[in-house]
Amino acid sequence: MNFSVTSRDDIIDEEDPPENSPVEQVALTVPTGDDPSLPVVTFRMWVLGIISCVVLSCVNQFFWYRSEPLIISSISAQIAVVPLGRLMAAKITRRVFLKGSRFEFTLNPGPFNVKEHVLITIFANSGSGIVNAIHIVTVVKVFYRRNISFFVSLIVVITTQVLGLGWAGIFRRYLVEPAAMWWPSNLVQVSIFRALHEKEERSRRRLTRIQFFIIVFTCSFAYYVFPGYIFKMLTSLSWVCWIFPKSVLAQQLGSGLYGLSLGALGIDWSTISSYLGSPLASPWFATANIAVGFFLVMYVLTPINYWLNVYNAKTFPLFSDELFKKNGSEYNISSIVNSDFKLDLKTYNQEGPLYLSTFFAMSYGVGFATIAAIVVHVLLFHGREIWEQSRYSYKEKKLDIHTKLMNGYKQVPQWWFLVILVVNMGAAIFVCEYYNEQLQLPWWGVLLACTIAFVFILPIGVITAISNQLILLNILSEYIIGYLYPGYPVANICFEVYCGVSMAQAIIFLQDLKLGHYMKIPPRNMFVAQILGVLISVIVHLSTAWWLIETIPDICQSSSSIWTCPTDTVYYDSTVIWGLIGPRRIFGSQGTYRAINWFFLGGAVAPMIVWLAHKRFPEKKWIRLINMPILIGATVKMPPASAVNYTSWILVGFLSGFVVYRTRPELWKRYNYVLSGALDAGLAFMAVLLYLCLGMEGISLDWPGNDLDGCPYAKCPTAKGIKVDGCPVVY
Repeated sequence: MNFSVTSRDDIIDEEDPPENSPVEQVALTVPTGDDPSLPVVTFRMWVLGIISCVVLSCVNQFFWYRSEPLIISSISAQIAVVPLGRLMAAKITRRVFLKGSRFEFTLNPGPFNVKEHVLITIFANSGSGIVNAIHIVTVVKVFYRRNISFFVSLIVVITTQVLGLGWAGIFRRYLVEPAAMWWPSNLVQVSIFRALHEKEERSRRRLTRIQFFIIVFTCSFAYYVFPGYIFKMLTSLSWVCWIFPKSVLAQQLGSGLYGLSLGALGIDWSTISSYLGSPLASPWFATANIAVGFFLVMYVLTPINYWLNVYNAKTFPLFSDELFKKNGSEYNISSIVNSDFKLDLKTYNQEGPLYLSTFFAMSYGVGFATIAAIVVHVLLFHGREIWEQSRYSYKEKKLDIHTKLMNGYKQVPQWWFLVILVVNMGAAIFVCEYYNEQLQLPWWGVLLACTIAFVFILPIGVITAISNQLILLNILSEYIIGYLYPGYPVANICFEVYCGVSMAQAIIFLQDLKLGHYMKIPPRNMFVAQILGVLISVIVHLSTAWWLIETIPDICQSSSSIWTCPTDTVYYDSTVIWGLIGPRRIFGSQGTYRAINWFFLGGAVAPMIVWLAHKRFPEKKWIRLINMPILIGATVKMPPASAVNYTSWILVGFLSGFVVYRTRPELWKRYNYVLSGALDAGLAFMAVLLYLCLGMEGISLDWPGNDLDGCPYAKCPTAKGIKVDGCPVVY
């Protein structure tokens, strides 16, 4: 049987299910036919796929260290390869080599088709994200200024990424085959594939999808020159700060980047989609849950704790990811690290306990609650379906059309994925044991990390597959190893990588498997593309990062105007909090923030209340739309995400998922996902062009419109007598 779908608006009556998918958005977007005769693994697929993977891996890693990180999505490659594929189909010889033998082949099997285009995009997907294991390299080499070899880095990065493929193979029958696991973001790419490959006649009153795509792409490309270069303040229009240029309180309230973002708005697609993904691909129930969760954390929990001065909150900025001493000065982390790369307890006791900004402390509490909520929610709302799917996974009778069509292809044996898991776990144990002086993590840490990842992939996968929101295990993994193995910062981040990153990579692989499922790509071809794509991507990502670290003298330092590494800074802070100092001295019996552990209980209880309300009032369908893991975990990406990212994202998600979807459903069906892809692609191409033409030459515009936020006092403390450069002193 199929899983339940959380949103009433996302299902079609299951009493009399049609041949198509029971998820309405899927039924409206994904084609129900298949042509098994189309060639998939072709010469041009290999050439364009590998080139796409290499280029995206290099460019994305390059942009990742910048003050304004930019991820070039695979949609850019998805668009760019079409003319190249068609050119190759027109110009390359169609001669058949070794004709009549078992090894007969041709470099040009005919027209460029959608299936080889999908496999090229799978390659591109491997390079379109960020290899999070590289944070280990950055933290060790740049922040702690210690040694880690390229070989050790390469083994760690490869094993964490490929472990994800093994996990994905184990859980594909639960998270890919069931129709209700619909992975919303895939519908953007499906819409683009259809627009690029299906012939569509234009009616007199409307544009075809490809015409609409070209118009939006052109507009997005042209517009991004303003927020990307000429008028960067469009990233966060914090008009409250302009009205009150000398008020700390007003700027704390109005700043989009360092405050509560009241009235602030980002008129920039990069601001809107950079951390939460495209709001156009988010189901409305998920957008609504995120909006409520963001409001409660940002506008209720954080202000109350700050203005009641909980944990001396006014001594520090309202929103900051920096680490402080009790007097509000920045904590000197290097002073408490001894020559053995461990905590110097004597110096730490002299320096005093570490303090966090109000929002940073609350974000950890929210993370605790989210982990507990995920487990309880999935057990209560999906436990029976998961159990029955386990019992009947090989006897499934009630299948949607896509699963029926895919069952006609030769499947990937389960033992292939098991071998991947065993080999990579063995390699991880070897590198951690043999190079323990660099990685610090003992062998049992690798096994424990893999065990936690195995337990959480299914519940987190269910949440992601129905809501388009990935909730990571960072905080849980750091908390556990921090208690079991305190004082070892690299061991902490290494454990987090093998636990949280391998799980996140599994979710990415599962999402790609679902894309192949929708587009009817033979599973064995998908397997080859995924494993080769991730190996190529890892090598390019690491090589690019290594080159940048070795050649840019002030990379990831506050003195740099460009290379400030915002996400790596958060990872560094985490190694200090959870690894070097340890949770016992911060959140445990010896810590300042021990009361935050109560968030675990709150997170576990919240889904129970919703479940009991649903059972008590089954006729009130809206109750089931309340998804506590999404609601509670709405702000887990803050920091490095800021409030303006959320306010802008929620506004666009409301207009698309609620207003247009309900008032103009035909318009939404035809153009929504195409719009998302075109905005992504236009921004990406202009961002690269701006950097190549202007950024590499150091050409910039220095005027007030390029002051990103215009709220210099938003980062100021408000406690009496605290002196901070550039801030007024309160008496």
